[in-house]
Amino acid sequence: MDTTTMLRAFCGAVEQRDGNAFASLFTEDGVYHDVFYGAFMGHAAIAEMIDDCFYRTATDFRWDTHDPVSDGKTLYARYTFSYRSSLPEANGARAMFEGVSIMTLRDGKIAEYHEVANTAPAFVDLNFAPERIAKIVAKQGAALKARPEMKRHLA
Repeated sequence: MDTTTMLRAFCGAVEQRDGNAFASLFTEDGVYHDVFYGAFMGHAAIAEMIDDCFYRTATDFRWDTHDPVSDGKTLYARYTFSYRSSLPEANGARAMFEGVSIMTLRDGKIAEYHEVANTAPAFVDLNFAPERIAKIVAKQGAALKARPEMKRHLA
């Protein structure tokens, strides 16, 4: 599957709440590292992430990718993403953010998905209290510090 087709299928499966189609883009042992929910490994967990986690408090997803670059082993794509929140404090607001998808590819499928996302605008869109935003950002910071490539930065 070429990059453009894969990315269209990737975004379309999220927008259509089709966790099985989304999971089929991953290797059997594939891992999706979500900026909000953490890591999901294997087809069943990845499908559940889409069908249950993503849609638990949100609807009307929109996901677009821009400027993909791949060497066949790694795929980078800038993205814009939004959804309509059903959280009480959000009052039906559309949360919007942008980021970069980083995919490790194996045999034409996604073996690992990571993202770097600017989530701050979404927290404002969702009307989150400053204390809640601080808690979420602290969790993201702890996850960053726990990554092996940050070891030298912490010394």
